[in-house]
Amino acid sequence: MDEFLKWYFSGRPVAAANLGAEGYDHTLGDFSATAFTDRARDELRWLERLSALQPTTPDDAIDRDLVLSQLRGSIALEAWPDWRRDPGGYLGTVFSALYTPLQRRLKPEGELVAAALSRLAEVPGVLAACQANLDPDLAAPLLVQRGLRQARTGRGFLTETLPAMIEDPVLRARLADAAEPAAVAFDELVAFLDDFRCGGTWRMGERLYSTLLRERELLGYGAAELHAKGRAAWDALDERMREVAPRVNGSADWRAAMESLMDDHPATLAEMRAEYEVETRRARDFVRDRDLVTFADGEECLVLPSAVYTRPVLSVAHYLAPPPLSSSRTGVFFVPYTPDDFTDEQVRQRLRTNSRAVMPSLAVHEAYPGHHWHLSYMAGHPSAVRKVFRTPYFTEGWALYVEKLLHEQGYFDTPATELAHLDCRIFRAARMVVDTALHCDDMTIEEAETFMATKASLSPGTAEGEVNRYCAWPTQAPSYLTGAIEIDRIRESYQGSLKSFHDRIAGAGGLPLGLAEAAVRPGGAGTAAG
Repeated sequence: MDEFLKWYFSGRPVAAANLGAEGYDHTLGDFSATAFTDRARDELRWLERLSALQPTTPDDAIDRDLVLSQLRGSIALEAWPDWRRDPGGYLGTVFSALYTPLQRRLKPEGELVAAALSRLAEVPGVLAACQANLDPDLAAPLLVQRGLRQARTGRGFLTETLPAMIEDPVLRARLADAAEPAAVAFDELVAFLDDFRCGGTWRMGERLYSTLLRERELLGYGAAELHAKGRAAWDALDERMREVAPRVNGSADWRAAMESLMDDHPATLAEMRAEYEVETRRARDFVRDRDLVTFADGEECLVLPSAVYTRPVLSVAHYLAPPPLSSSRTGVFFVPYTPDDFTDEQVRQRLRTNSRAVMPSLAVHEAYPGHHWHLSYMAGHPSAVRKVFRTPYFTEGWALYVEKLLHEQGYFDTPATELAHLDCRIFRAARMVVDTALHCDDMTIEEAETFMATKASLSPGTAEGEVNRYCAWPTQAPSYLTGAIEIDRIRESYQGSLKSFHDRIAGAGGLPLGLAEAAVRPGGAGTAAG
């Protein structure tokens, strides 16, 4: 496993550095077509080599099978090469490489700036590789336009956002000077993408979609079954919400009830962030008072505005985990600020989507005992590969599972917050339906946006942003409710306390659900260290 990780990190230095691995923070890596094809060839060799291993312990078997699932998924995706289809991978790497270290500040400022200067010098080469690698027959206009919106934030990000994060004026000036050539490269990429004409599709297709569910996620079923599960979950939640809604507005129309609740929201984005911070502290106290999980030593969750470069492509709250290969246990709950060019009405709609009734569910999901608790706690697991590889079908499934857990524990203690909790869940059921239908060619983008705006309580603008994300990130959107249902199923057969179940299954990592189930069996994988 150590040898495999060394190979894996060498081809993905930004991911390695963000995970806390030492020695990878001065480069962005090789984005040439040759590098991509060489890594794909090496993956086949690793799959053959690791498949032949005979683990001697249950822990080792889970480690091996985790890596094999990741390799099988990556090899399957060679038929759907993002590096030839989507500029987002190049942009995301550049933004993450430069922003994340300065956000975390785990090293002295001088070292952080030195690493940033080295990486800035490589930005023009990475963006040039993006232009060279994009294939007009494979790239989809929707993905290119999504990348274009993000690329347009590049100059401001490099010349304003990054220098503003540096306290020392001399270092700040050095960073600002070094940013200009990279900013010019972003300007050139914007012009290129603006003129780029392509005719590919963003639809993955049922065959590859189902292959990923079975071989990477180890779910045992494909897209059609997942779609049916989403439909059934939506119907059951719809029935339950019709029972709760009259306690909110006297009517069984839960959409109208949620619409009325959305009018009670913070007045500004800054006030929204402040209220989320208060709710995050309340959720932590609640979880600790009821002794539902073991907390990692030194964990802390910051609540901050979302990064400027994410605002054009992410319309919902999200989380940055502590680097698990480091000693840090500080994560960030990013509150979904809008891009600077949004109108007052667009900002208002974003605030409505983050109403006060919804805030408790989102704080539980992103922070306690959701993503932050899970990812800060599992970072104590002794296995390096458990820290490196995780699937959203567990991590997002866990975060939605604990929303239901806290409902059972009485956290959502008003009709408004209970209905909002159910609305968050039915929203994830709608995602299961829409994502599978989009990528299996059963639904148009317009139909998907209408579905999300009418079958969940999303504003039209937020529904548009959500569907755009599903098109760009197939199989991720269904992970929330799918994983939550599977974790509930595993819990039903677990022999032990609620707290021990949580510590054991979540402390074992962010495993594909079949491996997560093996981890809680007697003699399975151990939990993280607190």
